[in-house]
Amino acid sequence: MRQLDLSQYDNSWYSSGRGRIVEALWFFVGLPVLRSRILPSSSIRTFVLRIFGAKVGSKAVLKPGVRVKYPWLLSIGDHSWIGEDVWIDNLVRVTIGDNVCISQGAYLCTGNHDWSDPAFGLLVEPITLEMYVWVGAHSIICPGVTIGRYGIAAAGSVVSSNIPESEIHAGNPAKCIRRRVLRVSADATE
Repeated sequence: MRQLDLSQYDNSWYSSGRGRIVEALWFFVGLPVLRSRILPSSSIRTFVLRIFGAKVGSKAVLKPGVRVKYPWLLSIGDHSWIGEDVWIDNLVRVTIGDNVCISQGAYLCTGNHDWSDPAFGLLVEPITLEMYVWVGAHSIICPGVTIGRYGIAAAGSVVSSNIPESEIHAGNPAKCIRRRVLRVSADATE
C-alpha cells in the first residue's frame, strides 16, 4: 500500500481568477471590513463585496461575521439573507439565488482533497443554492452540491449530495425527512 506523502502536495494548477495584489487587498482590507461586528448596516458589507467583484442583488442582508474566500466567485440574489458567522469558502463559484436564507454558522465548502491520492490533491466543485432555499444554522454544504428550489438543509446537517426541489434534508449525512409544503397566506385567498 502506498503511503500518504504531503510533501508531494501541489496545487500550482489552481487560480482564484485574480492576481496576488487583488487577493492581498481582499484579505487585508476587504475581508476585515466584511467581517466587522461594529458596522451597523449590511449595505456597507454589500458595497465592499461588490467592489471586489461579487454580484449581490437588491435588498440582500449580510450579518456581521460573514466570511467569503473570494468575492469575485460569489453571486447572491435579491432579498437573500446571509446570517452571522456564515463562512463561504469559495475556491470556485458559489451561486445563491433569490430569497435564500443561510442561517448563522453555516459553512459552504467548495474545496476538498482527493483522499485516494498519495499527494492529497486539491479538488474543487461549485455550490448552487437555487431560489427559496434555507440552509439551517451550523449546516455544512459540501463541494458540488446543488440545493433545488424550496429545498431545506436542516440545522446541523452535513449535505454531501444534491437536495431536490422542495425536499427537507437533515442529519449526517443529510437524508430526506419530508417534503416542504408552503401554506397559502390569508392575503392570497382574498
